[in-house]
Amino acid sequence: MTTPFSRLDGLRYGLLGLPLAFVALPLYVLLPNHYARNFGVPLAALGLVLLGARLVDALIDPLLGRLSDRLHARAPSAVLGFGAGAAVLLALGFGLLFFPQLLVDTSRHGLLLATAAVLLMLSYAGYSALSITHQAWGAMLGGDAVQRSRIVGWREGLGLAGVVVASVVPTLAGLPVMVGLFVLLLAAGWALWTRAPRPRTPAGHAAADLRLPFRRPAFRRLLAVFVLNGIASAIPATLVLFFVQDRLQAPESLQPAFLGSYFVCAALSIPFWLRIVPRLGLARTWLAGMALAVAVFAAASGMSAGDAMPFLVVCALSGVALGADLVLPGALLAGVLADAGEPQHAGAYFGWWNFATKLNLALAAGLALPLLGLAGYTPGARDAGALQALTAAYCLLPCLLKLLAAAALWQLLIRGTPQSLPLKVSP
Repeated sequence: MTTPFSRLDGLRYGLLGLPLAFVALPLYVLLPNHYARNFGVPLAALGLVLLGARLVDALIDPLLGRLSDRLHARAPSAVLGFGAGAAVLLALGFGLLFFPQLLVDTSRHGLLLATAAVLLMLSYAGYSALSITHQAWGAMLGGDAVQRSRIVGWREGLGLAGVVVASVVPTLAGLPVMVGLFVLLLAAGWALWTRAPRPRTPAGHAAADLRLPFRRPAFRRLLAVFVLNGIASAIPATLVLFFVQDRLQAPESLQPAFLGSYFVCAALSIPFWLRIVPRLGLARTWLAGMALAVAVFAAASGMSAGDAMPFLVVCALSGVALGADLVLPGALLAGVLADAGEPQHAGAYFGWWNFATKLNLALAAGLALPLLGLAGYTPGARDAGALQALTAAYCLLPCLLKLLAAAALWQLLIRGTPQSLPLKVSP
């Protein structure tokens, strides 16, 4: 019998997802512009710093996963104490990144970039440590497929709210307010987490082997689908502003509407996907989300200059498809842990899961941008060949990868797998 997971439980556990998601947009969108405009730092140099810090971040995730397992084996209080330290590290790193003048002379670009590199690595380490322990906590709460999807849904839904807030606050209120709000949200998220339902401390815990998740065929199959689908989703996220500016030639004033409709519809769609899970099961519901994404991006491939309003519909519907991507893979991973009888090793699994998430983003940029360059596209291009290449990269390449992910999902997770069949809701 599954212990009910109430809305209050969801808020207490999931609120930390809001400040954690808040971090990404300022670091990837605002920080390069801030350093270039206010401190005169060359974008190429800053890009190398960002890339290097991100690679270090990805490499430490599996180690943080093993540490998370050891903390969960001790007691929930050990996890929460570690989370408090990680939150302090994240808050300090994030705040000082936007106000480096508190530490160094910003006219000395070499010193400024070295300081930014250290602060980025500290921020990423704090973020990853907090994120992995929080995800593992949710997976260890257990429950049937419906409850697992609810747990993930609260975390990811509130995370989307964090993305929306982060996209609005810097423009409306400025960087000091943005940093202050982030620190308050982070403190509130951690405080509510201390009152969330607590997983059982696993008995007889042994040190986790970093290779353990890859010894489980179910994890290898799920991770393969996750990576294929993740690259397909990350490519349009990387190219959307190029498509809007050059293919659609939409006014800059509409860009917040495009991004806002995408994230808001993703958040609003989560309850819809959760209602489908009891009927179809997690894997088939995810397959439906992939099918929706393919249909939407195939339709977008026929758009051209002046189609800004129809593109709003594309953003909204692709946001709905994103809702499935946010909730269902994580719930499936929690199911893999439950079926393997290894909830005590959730951190090891989520360490590799987060590594794959970051790898998806790197591969998307590494695949799409060079292909566009080889095809003759440069930002601001208006010739037909370059715009066709942009459309192919933004619309058709993600469709192809989504279809491959859907085929892998069907073959590896659904076909002949009883766990993928519709599940009844436990009382």
